Amino acid sequence: MGHIKYASDVGAPIEVAFTYTDNHLFVPDWMFAVAGFEPTGEIDHGLGALYTTKARVPLWRPTVVCEITEYRRNVVIGYTLRGRLSGTLTLRFDPLGYGRSVLTSEAEYAPPSGLLGRLCLGLVNSAVKSALRRTESQLRREIEEFHGTDLVGRIA
Repeated sequence: MGHIKYASDVGAPIEVAFTYTDNHLFVPDWMFAVAGFEPTGEIDHGLGALYTTKARVPLWRPTVVCEITEYRRNVVIGYTLRGRLSGTLTLRFDPLGYGRSVLTSEAEYAPPSGLLGRLCLGLVNSAVKSALRRTESQLRREIEEFHGTDLVGRIA
C-alpha cells in the first residue's frame, strides 16, 4: 500500500476550512482530476455519504464511487474511492492559532500489480504524489479565498 502525507498551514480558522471542504459542491474546484462530484443518496455530507465522481484522467474519463468513510466535524474528512481508481484521501484540520489552521493531507493507494505494474511503480508513485500536492495546494488556496469573502457567514 502506497502512502503519502503533506501538511501545510492555511490562512483561515478550522471552522472555515472545514466548512468549505465539507461542501460537496466545491470538491471539483480543489480535488485534482475531479470534474464532477454528485451525491447518490439522501445524505449529501458526513459519514456514509456516497458520491458519483467523474474523473478527468488523460485519455480516460472514469466514473467512480466515492464514500465519506471518516468524518468528525472540524477535525477530519476521509474520502474513499472505489473502482478502478481506488484509494483514500484523508484531510485533517488542526488549530494553529491566530485564525490559522494546519491542513494535513494523506493518500493511501494500492500500487499496481503484476510485472507491468511493478515496472510502472515509480511512475505511479510520482503521479500520486503530484496529484496529492496539487490537491492540497489548490484546497489551501480555495479555503483562503473563501475565507476572504462574505460567503463564510452564509454557508455554515
